Formats: sequence, C-alpha cells, structure tokens
Amino acid sequence: MSPRYRNGANQAGTVIAVVADVMALILGLWILMYLLHANPANALVQFVHDTARWLAGWSRDLFTFNKAWARVVAGYGLAAVVYLFIGHTIANRIQRH
Repeated sequence: MSPRYRNGANQAGTVIAVVADVMALILGLWILMYLLHANPANALVQFVHDTARWLAGWSRDLFTFNKAWARVVAGYGLAAVVYLFIGHTIANRIQRH
C-alpha cells in the first residue's frame, strides 16, 4: 500500500469520495436508462430508479420544464453534481488535515 493511503484521514477521505461517486453514478445511470426508455418491468431498472428517486428526493421535482426528459435530466443531474461537489470537497478537506 502506498504511503498516501496509510493514515486514517486519507482512508476516510477516499471512502467519502467513493460514496459520492457511487451516488452520482446511480443518478447518472437512471438518467441514461430514462432517456433510452429502459424496460420499467426489469428488476435492475426498478432498483436503479428506486435508489435514484430516493437520492434525488430533494431535487426531483425542483424544475418545471414542459418536457419530462428535461425534468429528469435537470432534477437528477443536479443531485448528482451536488453529491460529487460536496463529497469531493469534504474528502479533500479531510485528506489535507
């Protein structure tokens, strides 16, 4: 293991960054599935949709565009960007100390 990952602060920062990345990945995956009209009866699609809906609960209906695809991209995309920004900001602060 490299010296960069030996102390607890670096490990905690890495975990926080990975969690933020996974959350953004799920949200991005749902946007992609929605735009490509993935089968809503599929178990994977249902899981991704339910998880993304929970993660973006605060931003899901924030915008009122006329087109449904624009609401999905804006609402879920905003949540993904916020999670990435906050997660990586916290991770960087933890790793510096």
